[in-house]
Amino acid sequence: MANLIGYCCDGDDRLLVAEFMPNDTLAKHLFHWENQTIEWAMRLRVAYYISQALEYCSTKGWPLYHDLNAYRVLFDENGDPRLSCFGLMKNSRDGKSYSTNLAYTPPEYLRNGRVTPESVIFSFGTVLLDLLSGKRIPPSHALDIMRGRNIQAVMDSHLEGNYSIEVATTLVNLASQCLQYEPRDRPDIKKLVSILEPLQKKIEVPSYVMLGIAKPVEEPQAPPTPQRPLSPMGEACSRMDLTAIYQILFTTHYRDDEGSNELSFQEWTQQMRDMLDARKRGDSAFKDKDFKAAIDCYTQFVDVGIMVSPTVFARRSLCYLMCDQPDAALRDAMQAQIVYPDWPTAFYMQAVALSKLNMQSDAVDMLNEASQLEEKRQKSTRVP
Repeated sequence: MANLIGYCCDGDDRLLVAEFMPNDTLAKHLFHWENQTIEWAMRLRVAYYISQALEYCSTKGWPLYHDLNAYRVLFDENGDPRLSCFGLMKNSRDGKSYSTNLAYTPPEYLRNGRVTPESVIFSFGTVLLDLLSGKRIPPSHALDIMRGRNIQAVMDSHLEGNYSIEVATTLVNLASQCLQYEPRDRPDIKKLVSILEPLQKKIEVPSYVMLGIAKPVEEPQAPPTPQRPLSPMGEACSRMDLTAIYQILFTTHYRDDEGSNELSFQEWTQQMRDMLDARKRGDSAFKDKDFKAAIDCYTQFVDVGIMVSPTVFARRSLCYLMCDQPDAALRDAMQAQIVYPDWPTAFYMQAVALSKLNMQSDAVDMLNEASQLEEKRQKSTRVP
């Protein structure tokens, strides 16, 4: 269901505010498409999802849905079909409701002006017809075609035969049952769900792929700030302020690397000099904010393996973040922690990378742990 967010009552004005669905209606994708029609597996998914939504409404005590049709089915940012909540708003206490199109209205409504749960099943049958044919066919005309058992006459020609005849026959028969004149002859919503569920195909494929829309982009959120006061580094990480993090890492230089490497005279080889030269070039690129070049130089330093530096891992982690590579940034931040297990900066960098990966709960944990380590470090330095 598309969620109802709120309402407004201002004098005689009445407004309902619903969750925004950015990818149009089922009617638009079936009847007015431009680049591609909806593929068969996606049509099966729409039928199943809508049946689930109706079953949910029924179990929650809202068995009546006003004027269900392809314009009431919306697609969210992920391309998943959602049922508009506005169909629930029109229901009156006595079950009477206004219908916008008499050609698709349940017969019992025309007789007595009353909408019942069986009327919703009839309307669901019209949506199944839309999914099968790709166009609006009056139920009376569709039933005549179905009685002739001519499946091809019902099916959307734009599918170009890319569907299972067996599954299509099942769906045609189901639509026929939903469109029966007598309400008692129609299946209930639980039966619809049980029939549609095993028909689902391409379950692992996201809806946005089958719908032919762009992959949704989620903006990462900064992890919440812990209760305890944060250092400038902690504040920068909690704000996801990469520029501020850069300034801090640049100004602290290699202060926190002291004692992490003890090299003998024999280890001062040409390879060692080349490694330190690579780090120096990486530092120069880092200073110039040439983050891709810094990654290459720091990688040369790391690959030699004679000397380890948590600061190099932290700096390269930030470079990866600047280049929109949060996975690599997280790996480097974790390596910095391995080299220097109690280093708050390593945890702070992990928090930022995790937040970029939309792993907010883990990001909060890392931010809190970094803050605790900083507090512990500050207390230890105060001890005489």
